Formats: sequence, C-alpha cells, structure tokens
Amino acid sequence: MKNFLKGFILIAVLMSANSNNAQNHKNVSAKPLEEASDIPAYRLISNPDGTSSFEKGSIPSLKHMNTASFWYSNKTEAWEKNKHTAPRKQYVVTVKGKIKFKVSDGSTFIIEPGVILLAEDLKGQGHSWDMVDSDVWERLYIPITENSDDLFVSESK
Repeated sequence: MKNFLKGFILIAVLMSANSNNAQNHKNVSAKPLEEASDIPAYRLISNPDGTSSFEKGSIPSLKHMNTASFWYSNKTEAWEKNKHTAPRKQYVVTVKGKIKFKVSDGSTFIIEPGVILLAEDLKGQGHSWDMVDSDVWERLYIPITENSDDLFVSESK
C-alpha cells in the first residue's frame, strides 16, 4: 500500500506542475503507451436558489490541470459530515474509502478510488457526506487556480 500511495502522490505532484511549464513543453509529441480514457467524476454545484446539486461526468486523461498545490488528508472532523459548502474550487481524489455524498434534494452519489470529486458548491446550502463500509477516508485535495477551466465534461451534454 505504501508503494501505491507514493506512486499516487508522485502522479499528483506531476499533475499539479505549474501550467506555464506545461505550456512550454506542448510542442513535444509522444504517443501514450496505451489509449487514454476519461476519468469518471462528479461535480457538486451551487444553484441560483441556494440549493446544491450534482452532475455526473468525467475529466479527460492526460490533460494539464491548472493547479498550484495539493495536500493529503486521512482525518475527518464531525463538522465535515454536516451540511457545508466547499471552501474552494477543488478536485478531491479518494485514495482509500467509499463516501456517499448528499445534496439539497436528498439525491446521493458515491465516490471511491478511481472516481474524482469536483467540489464547486461554494455558496448556499452545500452538501453532506458519510463513509460507507469503513471509517477511513484518505484523500488528496487539489485546488484549481482561480479562473481556470475545471476540465469537467458533463454526461448530460
């Protein structure tokens, strides 16, 4: 597990490289070893009426993301499970655990390793969550730089 986590963190560090550096290397062409596929994702959103909702979609593989930092967390506090908004626009990458998120109308969705959460419900009622089948949630928080595209592609479009 430690080697997997080290490898995962290394990938996250590479993904969070400065976008200017990524742009400097965009003229280099290399074919990936295997065909890239989209990464399943859910996006939490704030609605104009103050409620929160979500949409299912994906994030394209091998796209440079505009991020500046990230951090790892394996702790949870009681307030986090209560209804709250996202503190910033960010990706939440689950490394270990299974989490059930709930929005204003009672709808739910599950996040687990391999599914990215895009937290964008910055205003209004927010969301809540509970752990499923475990009391452990290990995750990376990767804030998206201001005014940057989140790369989310809605399944409904």
